Amino acid sequence: MVNTLHDAARHVFASDNSSGVHPEVLAALSAANEGHTDAYGADPYTQAFGDWARTTFGQGAVALPVLNGTGANVLALQAATPRYGAVLCAASAHINTDEAAAPERSAGLKLITAEHEHGKLSVTAIHAAAAALGSQHHAQPTTLSLSNVTEAGTAYTPDELGALSAAAHEHGMLVHVDGSRLSHAAAHTGAGLRELITDAGIDVLSLGATKNGAMLAEAVIALHPAAAADLPHLRKSTTQLVSKQRFVSAQLLAMYGGDLWLRNAAHANELATRLAEGLAALPGVSLAHPVQSNAVFIEAPAALLEALRGRYVFHGAGTASSPARLMCSFDTREEHVDELLAAASELA
Repeated sequence: MVNTLHDAARHVFASDNSSGVHPEVLAALSAANEGHTDAYGADPYTQAFGDWARTTFGQGAVALPVLNGTGANVLALQAATPRYGAVLCAASAHINTDEAAAPERSAGLKLITAEHEHGKLSVTAIHAAAAALGSQHHAQPTTLSLSNVTEAGTAYTPDELGALSAAAHEHGMLVHVDGSRLSHAAAHTGAGLRELITDAGIDVLSLGATKNGAMLAEAVIALHPAAAADLPHLRKSTTQLVSKQRFVSAQLLAMYGGDLWLRNAAHANELATRLAEGLAALPGVSLAHPVQSNAVFIEAPAALLEALRGRYVFHGAGTASSPARLMCSFDTREEHVDELLAAASELA
């Protein structure tokens, strides 16, 4: 018997990783728990998730469940990048700023960073980086990595992704998407997963679920034949082959086998919009980035933020160089948002 060790009534805005697990995911884990199955992915839940991936993204898709987002990105980038290659990404990209140099340390991959606008890369940046191709003195940018949604909370549209993919492919690059919050991008843009990935020319995807209501479940989905061929052989050396994999796959099926992924993301996005509108109406508060997902970035007076931070918990100083970030989750409720807004209004 494990006693509850935390305050179950506490709700914070620091991260969607602070939330619990959606009841439908817990039910799926319980249903998968009885009896024995084959290990290391030779179970019916993993097979069913592979079927879903092929139906969703195309019959050539190879889908491998993994445990976490950093592991998914390292595995996906290894599969997409030759030994002499490098990865082009936004300077703000999670693989560059928040993964403890895992792509460099674990996979030996050089990251080449580019400037961005609200987290989004431009076609111009891709063409500029491609100038290094062919020179034996420079790391070769052979992979483009895009975050959708971005670290600024903005969402690429299918047209934007298509243009970036076309520019990368023009130079022989493969295109990776860090989709830890891809569901939120889909909810914002109204596009389906296939539109945002296959139809947009993406070659390999890190598909997220943990931030959207799973316990611990991500997946790498390769669409390009070269990445798909190498992916299974790289997984264990990247420490992402799970022995009791049915429990990871059961979470992914609960999330993506129906519409839970979209319901959860749309709800979190809606409440982020409600939060953003309320905060932006306060004196001295402005939005640092467009609100296109479950993330709200603001610039605000330090006194206001410090008074709120202890109770509601969020990151960032609230300055232009370090906006305060407040995240909504699948289990954020209107009263959570309205309570914060009421407190902020009284303080302001």
